[in-house]
Amino acid sequence: MGFQRIEHTVDLCVVGGGLSGLCAAVAAARHGLKVALMHDRPMLGGNASSEIRMWVCGAQGENNRETGLLEEMMMENQYRNPDKNYYIWDGILYGLAKKEKNITLLLNCSCLDASMKDGLIDTVTGWQTTTQKYHRVKAGLFADCSGDSILAPLTGASFREGREARKEFGESIQPIQADAYTMGMSCMFQAEETGEPQAFIPPDWAEQITEEQLVHRKADLSSPLENFWYLELGGMRDTIGDTEEIRDELLPLAYGIWDYLKNSPQEREKSRNWRLTWMGALPGKRESRRYEGAYIMNQNDVQSGGNFPDEVAYGGWTMDDHHPAGFRTSEKPTIHHSVEPPYGIPYRCLYSQDVPNLYFAGRNISVSHAALSSCRVMGTCAMLGQAVGTAAYIAVTQRCLPKEISESHIAYLQDLLMDDDCYLPHFQRQVSRLCEKAVLEGEGYGLECLRDGTDRDRAGEAHAWSGEIGNKIAYVFETPCHISRIRLVFDSDLNRQTLPWPENSMNRNMFHNRLLSCVPSRMPATMLKRYRVTAYGPDGSRTVVVEEENNYLRLRKYDVDISDCSRLVFEPLETWGSEEVRIFGFEAVE
Repeated sequence: MGFQRIEHTVDLCVVGGGLSGLCAAVAAARHGLKVALMHDRPMLGGNASSEIRMWVCGAQGENNRETGLLEEMMMENQYRNPDKNYYIWDGILYGLAKKEKNITLLLNCSCLDASMKDGLIDTVTGWQTTTQKYHRVKAGLFADCSGDSILAPLTGASFREGREARKEFGESIQPIQADAYTMGMSCMFQAEETGEPQAFIPPDWAEQITEEQLVHRKADLSSPLENFWYLELGGMRDTIGDTEEIRDELLPLAYGIWDYLKNSPQEREKSRNWRLTWMGALPGKRESRRYEGAYIMNQNDVQSGGNFPDEVAYGGWTMDDHHPAGFRTSEKPTIHHSVEPPYGIPYRCLYSQDVPNLYFAGRNISVSHAALSSCRVMGTCAMLGQAVGTAAYIAVTQRCLPKEISESHIAYLQDLLMDDDCYLPHFQRQVSRLCEKAVLEGEGYGLECLRDGTDRDRAGEAHAWSGEIGNKIAYVFETPCHISRIRLVFDSDLNRQTLPWPENSMNRNMFHNRLLSCVPSRMPATMLKRYRVTAYGPDGSRTVVVEEENNYLRLRKYDVDISDCSRLVFEPLETWGSEEVRIFGFEAVE
């Protein structure tokens, strides 16, 4: 008797379905690997999901928004979810995984064991609470994207916790002596403004909050950016082992804050028409175990620009170092140490130094505490996941371990990532030889930008062709050729403010508190909605090979089979609102 055991055999097993794990799984699957994605919650997204509801933040600065798979999710959310409903967002993330035939999705499945063979991970086993079944996954490669690095204690992989001593890496923002302190965790809550007074009767176990406790934490319900992130505890405790106890302290604190806003003499008039609509019961974590990889990135790398030859992702959030005492300190809850975005993150930080077939991505990569305070945000984590999934494809096809990927294959990895619209600040994408040799002609301005290998504006320089609806662009080939793929990159406005407020909303993918003045978000006006690609033969014959009527994605790749093409013409037909048309990439591949 006993519980049923289900066996799976895949190329890559990803443990953890937050944005990093989701991107790792999808990237690997799209490149042809068989993938198992094991996640211990009923929905994907981790801290970004409806269970926790943290915004997806990322690199700050002009034109530094993350693209790739993350921008694909964001654009689908803009298109399908203008009201910013968290349950529709959950469905977008779920659909991204489910539509990949190469992914076996194991939800509600908590990793609890791993077996080793010849120094490598052989299998991991998870317990699925909904079915009461064990799932054992055998794979050649594993990626720990669990945040808490569950595979570290199960495999003996080296990891570290807490803050390094200042002298270890020469980090000026670290303490003089190393300690076990981390950033804490938060239980988020949400509220909405109504047209009439709303009462709130707190539970008798809600914490009593005083004005003195909120000196550095003034709530502002008039701003849609108020998300009570500073309701943070646990940084001076074990953020894994003590999670349940910390949650039990966070919930009375959260209800107490809402009670203060609704019922205190100082705040009740401003909050009279507000009501609580959602209270999180799963704490959102910022920090726990961090793996030790072939390299440990530190504060100095972050502040010097991280110009690594094996760069596979980038960061750009400030070093946002939260006080370990969280809400219990009378000091400022966080200190923002400056960063000049973007800085590169190397491949060497994404695989274990002592378990040869173990990758990792997310807030558990090989960095110091100081560097983590910047690169832990989910926009960066999603890029790290896409890098790991793509690297796993190379490791599998080259039959090598993560550390054995050669210098030439690092260059190939970088090319693949950039082809999939992942920006690497210190590198330029290689354009197809077919387009390099062709004559590029057409109306508008900046024709050569379509094949310059840079798919965004940067450093004050435009890298897009610009024109008007109806203008045509054409590659003219010296001899008729075969085309197997067409690649297009549109302008999704990387500096967009798609929420209807001017105050630093560029990296906020969802509403938090909902004001009466909230209006639905909108698609970036610069995005191209309708377009056509036409192939001409040497005899003048004409074939429409792509005709899109309702595009909402920034990157589009079309597998085609065009023989004897002498001229390939792109024609923009409609944007989502802008009179100007801007296109970063138009490319044909033999």
